[in-house]
Amino acid sequence: MTALTLSTAGAATLRADAIVVGVAKGARGPVVAPGAEAVDKAFDGKLAAILETLGSTGAEGEVTKLPAPSGLKAPVVLAVGLGPVPAKGEAYASEPLRRAAGTAARALSGTKKAGFALPVDETGDIEAVTEGALLGAYAFTAYLGGEKNAKKGDNGPKLPLAEIALLGAKPRDKAHKAAADRAIALTEEINRARDLINTPPNDLTPEAFAAVATAAGKENGIKVQVLDEKALAKGGYGGILGVGQGSATPPRLVRLAYTHPQAEKTLALVGKGITYDSGGISLKPAGHNETMKCDMSGAAAVFAAVVAAARLGLRVNVTGWLALAENMPSGAATRPGDVLRMYSGKTVEVLNTDAEGRLVLADAITRASEEKPDVIVDVATLTGAMVLALGNRTFGIMSNDDAFRTSVHEIAGEVGEASWPMPLPADLRKGMDSPIADIANMGERMGGGLVAGLFLKEFVGEGITWAHLDIAGPAFHEGAPYGYTPKGGTGSAIRTLVKLAERTAVSA
Repeated sequence: MTALTLSTAGAATLRADAIVVGVAKGARGPVVAPGAEAVDKAFDGKLAAILETLGSTGAEGEVTKLPAPSGLKAPVVLAVGLGPVPAKGEAYASEPLRRAAGTAARALSGTKKAGFALPVDETGDIEAVTEGALLGAYAFTAYLGGEKNAKKGDNGPKLPLAEIALLGAKPRDKAHKAAADRAIALTEEINRARDLINTPPNDLTPEAFAAVATAAGKENGIKVQVLDEKALAKGGYGGILGVGQGSATPPRLVRLAYTHPQAEKTLALVGKGITYDSGGISLKPAGHNETMKCDMSGAAAVFAAVVAAARLGLRVNVTGWLALAENMPSGAATRPGDVLRMYSGKTVEVLNTDAEGRLVLADAITRASEEKPDVIVDVATLTGAMVLALGNRTFGIMSNDDAFRTSVHEIAGEVGEASWPMPLPADLRKGMDSPIADIANMGERMGGGLVAGLFLKEFVGEGITWAHLDIAGPAFHEGAPYGYTPKGGTGSAIRTLVKLAERTAVSA
């Protein structure tokens, strides 16, 4: 991973391959942002005018490279757009800083070292720039054969920016260092989750995912319990077993438990971990299978959040449940029309084997409820309907508690993740009535994302506050990278979950 340090060097004296500065969109043209004063001085105070001549406006996502003048040690200056200049008396918001840092880091892939001279007046700025830079520098290179085979030309992937020196922050300031350290720990876990999401399904089986979780648990003082197919059968986990029975690689249920000796509250996180989703007997049509390795993104988010909570030493107990299975068609696969007896004892008529995520989650939510946590949050790439409703960059939030749903939505906004609160209309529940079982796994076609939420609600323990995050849209990005978002796995919802854990600890 890219190394990041807080540097006492000045932008003019730092020996690096490039210096990154911010440029904002002003009423009369581009405006050089704070942090770049030494660089502007090296251009005789004409940096903004030069950038305007080169076509720069300061718009978000805009990148302009220019040769450095003799007053700088670095040979290149990279100006990155921050968007509109803040109103008088206001500072730059965290998300524009995060995106700008990510954009700059991506633009400098293949480079050894860069100095970031962006606005970092507050600890929140340091955290945002660090997060953006390290997330933007991400590259999935595991299958490129290492550095010697990684392509360095314009036609293939480049190695990520190797080193970042964050200028303007004070390495001896405890608050500055704590902000950077938190961001580094968080982004390392987000990038590990991205690696898991991007790993081909022939390598990331339920067993392999469980092994990764077990190893991370040992490294970070997290207790890990893995239920294999025999333990699942003995325990009566009909949902997880029913989804996984068509695959040659059997399912797993993984429990991760981070505990703090002074914790007063417990947060349970449940993640959908379908390591590959063919749709089962209800096979997905052509063109819908190629990215289905990402159907374990919810479990990856939960895994990353638990490890991050442990690394940050949060004063809250966090339990993670990874419901891992591969949904494949075979002679042993669950058929449409089969009835599964779930861990809760309820029976489910399976009308569509491609509505499998809610089946594995239902078992895990029931099991998590037995421990009576204060809150349960499940995360899943659950429905295409949610993508139709909210697009590719926004996840939906449903809950049995309106105030909690609002709180999660606000937290997501604070950390820069787009979300939207969604209802759970009681009238849609009737569509899941079954003539032969307690409930069917499908209901009305319209509002399918809400129907899935209503199904999960049936398995939440009595009196437990619960929220469901449907991250089907933003979990896997198929287009061109932007800001700090790469092509492929994104790590959606991890920042929201970690911030929720921090808030839960503070409110205890």
